Amino acid sequence: MNHPELDDETVRATLQALRQQSRDESQRSQSQRATVELDQTTTGRLSRMDALQSQAMAQATERRRAIQLQRIEQALKRLDEGGYGECIVCGEWIGKGRLELDPAALKCIECAE
Repeated sequence: MNHPELDDETVRATLQALRQQSRDESQRSQSQRATVELDQTTTGRLSRMDALQSQAMAQATERRRAIQLQRIEQALKRLDEGGYGECIVCGEWIGKGRLELDPAALKCIECAE
């Protein structure tokens, strides 16, 4: 049984929208994560350093986005299996407000602390 205070279809729509948003952001930022050209004839040293730093930040953001996508997929799976909203540690229901803020939350506030 999924969380008794939440509508399954609303939760599903929210999770699917978050998943699509993350995928879209990933696709838009793909060029920022691309290999930086190190050709000194076309780019100055400081510009290359800036480009490398921007690339590293974009790659770190993509790693966080991949983790979030994984959490969303897991939440959708729990929703399908009837365990959505249940804390994975203590088995109690996760607070409605917490799930509204983070629909992919795995733990209740007590267990998360």
